[in-house]
Amino acid sequence: MDRLILMRHSKTEPWFEGVDDHARALTTRGTADALLVAQALAHAGPAPAKAMVSTARRTRETWAALSGVFKKTETELSDDLYLATAEQVEDILVTHRNTKGTVIVLGHNPGIYDFACTLARRGRTASDLLVSRLWEKFPTSCSAIFEAEQEGPFSVDDFTLVDVIRVRDLRT
Repeated sequence: MDRLILMRHSKTEPWFEGVDDHARALTTRGTADALLVAQALAHAGPAPAKAMVSTARRTRETWAALSGVFKKTETELSDDLYLATAEQVEDILVTHRNTKGTVIVLGHNPGIYDFACTLARRGRTASDLLVSRLWEKFPTSCSAIFEAEQEGPFSVDDFTLVDVIRVRDLRT
């Protein structure tokens, strides 16, 4: 793997008592936001070879919007990504350590955000501004893009934060 995209699902209907969290759907805005991010990711570099997607409805719907842009990406749904911690996200990537090219992981906060911060801390970073943008907030549809200097098995220490894409920045 030489490129890793960590993405939080898009805007969803609100959670309240009695609602099945796993079954929450995207809002109309969430679907539109996912399309904006898909276009930005397509311009930011190579298409993902593999997508690892939580089985929650909101992540599957986010990926459905992105997959219209990334039609050739192999998709793997993972129950383990549903509300995964940073450590669990890392474990999942380690089990896929020999995947070639770009991998996108589509999950949930706080785990996906915490793992992005772990990568930024333990790896290298292209700029302090990018790290500040990452640490500031990881809202819905946010994506953090990391690159390794060379293709190889996944290791947290090998990745450099190269971009943070927020949908609010794409709207302006």
